[in-house]
Amino acid sequence: MTTRWDAAYSEASPQLDYRRQKGASAKPRLTPMRLSSRGLLFGPVVLLVIWEIASLAGILSPRHLAAPSTALTTGWKLLLDGTLGPHLVASAQRAYVGLAVGVAIGLLLALVSGLTRIGEASIDGLVQIKRAVPTLALIPLAILWLGIGETMKIAVISLSVFIPVYINTHAALRGIDLRLVELARTVGLGRLEFVRRVALPGALPGFFTGLRLAVTTCWTSLVVLEQINTTKGIGYLMNRARDYGQTDIIVAGLVIYAVLGLVSDGLVRLWERKALSYRKVIGS
Repeated sequence: MTTRWDAAYSEASPQLDYRRQKGASAKPRLTPMRLSSRGLLFGPVVLLVIWEIASLAGILSPRHLAAPSTALTTGWKLLLDGTLGPHLVASAQRAYVGLAVGVAIGLLLALVSGLTRIGEASIDGLVQIKRAVPTLALIPLAILWLGIGETMKIAVISLSVFIPVYINTHAALRGIDLRLVELARTVGLGRLEFVRRVALPGALPGFFTGLRLAVTTCWTSLVVLEQINTTKGIGYLMNRARDYGQTDIIVAGLVIYAVLGLVSDGLVRLWERKALSYRKVIGS
């Protein structure tokens, strides 16, 4: 059954159906975004080649920095002998649990602050104060309050993560087209219906921007936190390798952090493309 909202939206966008048909039959174009994504790995590959050549030529000493090939071989050996697996699982668990908690908190606070005046007056100022204070500077207090176990690490990651999610989602909510708000009032949408049909779709672009920043932030926070009283994790392996001067393990750990961060960001970008696919259709 067609609702008043659907009818009004169709009248406000008379060319939408035509653009959908056009977008469905159009051939893929080589856009600047696709070109830039193809060249994304050019810089890292050049750096790795120069690094490897410098190591083979003896310019870089293995005592100071292991060659990429050596680090790759070391990481593969650690994976095959079962040493790397438990540490990788421990790091991923800390990062993704903290990410999930932080994203949920940031999204909830952004909705309350962005959709209500009382919420903005009581929440936004506190979040801006927290934004000005580096999260890692709160580690001493977090240790006093929560100890030095897993709870403290997850809490610190969550505090780091919720800020970009809140900031970008809140900005997107405040930037919703006023014509859509007036249209919702005209057709008599209720509060919950307005949130579902207007507010949440309008906030999605900002939310995904914040989520991509949050994914990166959770891994950078984890690097520091895994140096504190851990017996499992990639950071623990790197910390122990530092004591024995094993730069190949340290480099392998850095590569693992980078790969996990890139894979996480890639998954978010894939989700974003699917969730926001309507923007390509409308803009075609």
